[in-house]
Amino acid sequence: MENEGREITQVLPALAMRGIVMFPSMTLHFDVGREQSMKAIRAAMGKEKRIFLAAQKDFTVESPKDEDIYSVGVVARIVQLLNNGNQSLRIMVEGLYKAEAVRYDLTGEYYQAEVKRLYDNDVLDADDIQQEAMKRAMIHSFDEYVEMIPKMPEEIITAVLSQKTVKGMYEKIVQSLFLQVEDKQQLLEEPDLAARVGMLVSVLDREAAVMGWERDIYDQVKDSMDKNQRDYFLREQLRVISAELGEGDSPMEDSMYFSEAIQNIQHITDEAKEKLLRECDRLYRTPPQSQEGQVIRTYLETVTDLPWDTLSEDHNDVLRAEKILNRDHYGMEKVKKRILESIAVRSLAPEIKGQILCLVGPPGVGKTSIAKSVAEALGRKYVRISLGGVRDEAEIRGHRKTYLGSMPGRIIDAVKQAGTRNPLILLDEIDKMSADYKGDPSSAMLEVLDPEQNVSFRDHYLEVPFDLSDVLFITTANDAGMIPRPLLDRMEMIEMASYTREEKWHIARRHLLPKQMKKHGLTGSMLRVSKSGLYALIDGYTREAGVRQLERELASICRKAARKIVAGEAESVSVTGKNLESLLGIPRFTDTALQKEDQVGVVNGLAWTSVGGETMEIEAIILPGTGKIQITGSLGEVMTESAQISVSLVRSLADRYGIDPEFYKKNDIHIHAPEGAVPKDGPSAGVTMTTCLVSALSGMAVDHTVAMTGEITLHGRVLPIGGLREKSMAAYARGLKTVFIPWDNQKDLEEIDEVVKDHITFIPVKEIGEILDRVLIKRAPVAAAPSLPAPDKGVPEGIPSVIPGAEPSSPLRAQ
Repeated sequence: MENEGREITQVLPALAMRGIVMFPSMTLHFDVGREQSMKAIRAAMGKEKRIFLAAQKDFTVESPKDEDIYSVGVVARIVQLLNNGNQSLRIMVEGLYKAEAVRYDLTGEYYQAEVKRLYDNDVLDADDIQQEAMKRAMIHSFDEYVEMIPKMPEEIITAVLSQKTVKGMYEKIVQSLFLQVEDKQQLLEEPDLAARVGMLVSVLDREAAVMGWERDIYDQVKDSMDKNQRDYFLREQLRVISAELGEGDSPMEDSMYFSEAIQNIQHITDEAKEKLLRECDRLYRTPPQSQEGQVIRTYLETVTDLPWDTLSEDHNDVLRAEKILNRDHYGMEKVKKRILESIAVRSLAPEIKGQILCLVGPPGVGKTSIAKSVAEALGRKYVRISLGGVRDEAEIRGHRKTYLGSMPGRIIDAVKQAGTRNPLILLDEIDKMSADYKGDPSSAMLEVLDPEQNVSFRDHYLEVPFDLSDVLFITTANDAGMIPRPLLDRMEMIEMASYTREEKWHIARRHLLPKQMKKHGLTGSMLRVSKSGLYALIDGYTREAGVRQLERELASICRKAARKIVAGEAESVSVTGKNLESLLGIPRFTDTALQKEDQVGVVNGLAWTSVGGETMEIEAIILPGTGKIQITGSLGEVMTESAQISVSLVRSLADRYGIDPEFYKKNDIHIHAPEGAVPKDGPSAGVTMTTCLVSALSGMAVDHTVAMTGEITLHGRVLPIGGLREKSMAAYARGLKTVFIPWDNQKDLEEIDEVVKDHITFIPVKEIGEILDRVLIKRAPVAAAPSLPAPDKGVPEGIPSVIPGAEPSSPLRAQ
């Protein structure tokens, strides 16, 4: 038919070729499987056996549309048709001429195309030399292409090289080679022969280069595979030989195992991984059963066993943590508050690092146990490291693996024991470390507890950095003064005070007694301990800051009760304050240490010890003599100087209190602190000694319900002291009613327990005269020595009420 009167078109059955591009003067046979394509072939058999063949752009499309088929194709004649059954046809076609599809009709039973014939310009505008150059270019590119294809049929090479014309050589190459569909389609669509030749040479050169790269890659892979197969074969031989010789595991197998394990570690630097892989290579080359091999194997086992990539999930639930802390511990409100604050911060900022807490307090107040409760509250693994007596730096950093019996330090060993990279590690008794010729372990701890440095902590044994920044460190100490200052600066100190009498009673009732009854197989019906019995036990059989001795005494009660029940002496045992002595014997502590009446030259002082506060009497006696001053009671240098200051101060106050100004010439003065076997030192007994001397020299008694503490100066000023909380607890435990404290220590009253403030009146003073005017009780002079007790008692005038402030805690506690 005619199109617009100018071009002749015709409608022919069409075939969408998948992966094949047909050229004119080309004979091709192929299989047809599509239903529409088979119908198109049968329709073409009735139309002069002519069919339009066009390549499909994407061979994976099963039902192509107009845009999925190239418009330029070839009109071909079906030469032969074979029926392979219902599923496919095999045909042979011969290309007639190039044509273009004006439009496709893909809606019928088979595809049709309205096509018009296209004419190529096959006349070369070139002389013989240029045509010969074109042929040589095609032959050169063809040869390089053929070299890349193994087993190229010889007849194809001969057919190409035998061509005499440019067109013949071009057509033979295009028809014989398997080029990309896109490249062949471009060659088909190009009308100019010279341009087609240039395109063909370019396509052949590109394909040859690509196949060259493919061959190189294949050769490399093949060489690698051959080497791996060879190595595997040799390793298998070595393994069999080692097994036959009875030498056990071979270094080669171990090396492969460790190498794979190291490659799988994620949280490690590339330099560290490379270093560990070199150790694997060393192990691979070492002979079986060699000593060096054993050292390397042990080292790699230690490294690969570390939890490089293992993290436990944090439970930053404040309410849950508070419930666990209250369940396990009574009191300790300040400590619990600080820990809950830390957990709350972690829930808001999980990436925060470096919160290192130091729990400071006397023995037995629960420092270690509260750390275990914190680990449970956070859902972390708990590991305890005891640092008491550690003097070797290698205990912290480890030994170099070249030494016989070397091992990692305690920190890395604790992480390995926990099995996670973020455990809670308790560094117990950090104040008990000491230095010697082997190094200073406290200096090694500086890197462990510094959040800026422990991200790459280097253990001498590992020799590669390990990240400790996710570890939660909690330290404990009895005396913060024994911790080196640089180390203390890296920690936040939390004071844990001694337990009060009431706190001990609650702890015994809620925790200690049920624990010991369960441990000794007793039930509630077998043993009952009354409230009075617990109080009598606390007051008469324990004198400590914590509750360890109290727990031991409760265990003793449980044992005696168990014996009575098993022996048939009783079905149940009831312990009260009255029958406690029959079980435990005579009470070991009584209140007789303190005077029950006012005396001359005897004053109650307060002292701080590493296990809490203590009351300490100061005695003075005036004897005829020549002015000698004798000081006894194992007093230290500072306390001795305080006694000398007190003597000089009393001389300046002699007229005010009716003292003979020449007393230091006519009399000998003896100052004594009872319990002489216990060393004592510190300046806080200055006011106590001064009061004691004034009382002894003036003959005025001192109120026995009053205690005092404070440093004294030569001008009578009272300076602040430390450990007020512990000292106040000691005064409360001994039943004292009034305590004089330095004026500048008023701020410390906030730390005093409420129960202590309810029973003791605290009087802040600036000058020694404020104390003397209130505690000295005037009486008529008697012939007896001034150290004898005064017959009458008096109550100091002007003593104010209790000064409020503070929070509950515990008795007799170190600071």
